[in-house]
Amino acid sequence: MLTDNCYLCAMNYDLIIIGSGPGGYVAAIRASQLGLKVAIVERESLGGICLNWGCIPTKALLKSAQVFEYINHAKDYGINVTEYSADFGAIVQRSRGVADGMSKGVAFLMKKNKIDVIMGTAKLTKDKKVEVTDGAGAKQTLEAKSIILATGARSRDLPNIKADGKKIIGYREAMVLPNQPKSMVVIGSGAIGSEFAYFYNAIGTKVTLVEFLPDVLPREDEEVSKQMARSFKKQGITVMTDSSVESVDTKGDLCKVSIKTKKGIEVVECEIVLSATGIMPNTENLGLEELGIKVERGIVTTDDFYRTNVEGIYAIGDIVKGPALAHVASAEGIICVENIAGINPEPLDYGNIPSCTYCQPEVASVGMTEKQAKEAGYELKIGKFPFTASGKAKAAGTPDGFIKVIFDAKYGEWLGAHFVGAGVTELIAEAVVARKLETTGHEIIKSVHPHPTMSEAIMEAAAAAYGEVIHL
Repeated sequence: MLTDNCYLCAMNYDLIIIGSGPGGYVAAIRASQLGLKVAIVERESLGGICLNWGCIPTKALLKSAQVFEYINHAKDYGINVTEYSADFGAIVQRSRGVADGMSKGVAFLMKKNKIDVIMGTAKLTKDKKVEVTDGAGAKQTLEAKSIILATGARSRDLPNIKADGKKIIGYREAMVLPNQPKSMVVIGSGAIGSEFAYFYNAIGTKVTLVEFLPDVLPREDEEVSKQMARSFKKQGITVMTDSSVESVDTKGDLCKVSIKTKKGIEVVECEIVLSATGIMPNTENLGLEELGIKVERGIVTTDDFYRTNVEGIYAIGDIVKGPALAHVASAEGIICVENIAGINPEPLDYGNIPSCTYCQPEVASVGMTEKQAKEAGYELKIGKFPFTASGKAKAAGTPDGFIKVIFDAKYGEWLGAHFVGAGVTELIAEAVVARKLETTGHEIIKSVHPHPTMSEAIMEAAAAAYGEVIHL
């Protein structure tokens, strides 16, 4: 039953989930499928940050940027386009429409699966119940055998650079700015920073991307990071690595951003500063302290099945240890409720989690980087296949990037896969499934891939690792 009226909500459940992001709502649906009576509490919008302010609306923005880039390069494809422009307001409106539609889809799924949705802010009580306060201040208390915390995360503020929501902003404000800025400094080149840097640059904003570490996308394989830096510079983005933003002066019409580099302090002027230096978990004011739930630096301590140290209380998603990714939260939610239902699922293999960044070219990876594999003591066979040698990539006009695969030389185990190029986020699942099935490099080589496709570059890269590559 979907309702905002608290007095209509049942008070007792098998399971209460706090937070309706990709961890919470997926866990709720799986629990309902397993016959549990479920309620989900959400203080803002169904679907959580990912669906409303993260994964989905950002991909809509990025698609608009990609379409605009296609038009910019239409002549390369033999097409003449004379008059066109990027309508920033319409781009933002489309993005919000996509998010709203998906949120309504989650509401439908809740109703379909007979999950009670209770809008309000939840807090655990000392007797392990859930007190929910709605927007009008009315309170109600819910009770369940099991409670899952799935409250997600938010933008992290730098201590010396406080967001004001106008000139210094986080990712939420970046998605709904009233006007397109002429210039922007993006602090942090992880997935969020790189995606917004690409988006704004593609539609005409002058972008400076600042990264404290030596490489952009610093968690990726070093060769991938260097390729992305080259691609960003080629697109016109100013990339400053080994650099840190020391202060931002917002007194004038333009922000004056003081950036510490190896050569000294450099001041860059811009209209907007976007802080994209990571996220922090939403674990405050949940009542964790009252129940004695163990928390370390905002992260809830759990076992392999997401049980906290307090019986009947579980935690998943961005508030527990592990990659803060939507698909990870969903997988954790399913494992958690299957364990609650007595199914005895396998623990999640965090060594086989794919990571994706949706700028252009895209980046996707799974498993160990080359550096990590060497540090682990493996003798390696490494294969690379550049998209400049791919017929499909050349025909599509997207030759930037490559496929890199890493195998254990002794047994052929697929240790890591690192892709950069157009559409590679759709290719990485092959490596994830193959690694799950303990597929070897030779088995990839002998698996016929269709031609011409981007995916055959995976087979060619595997062949390159064993000295059998055909098209290089």
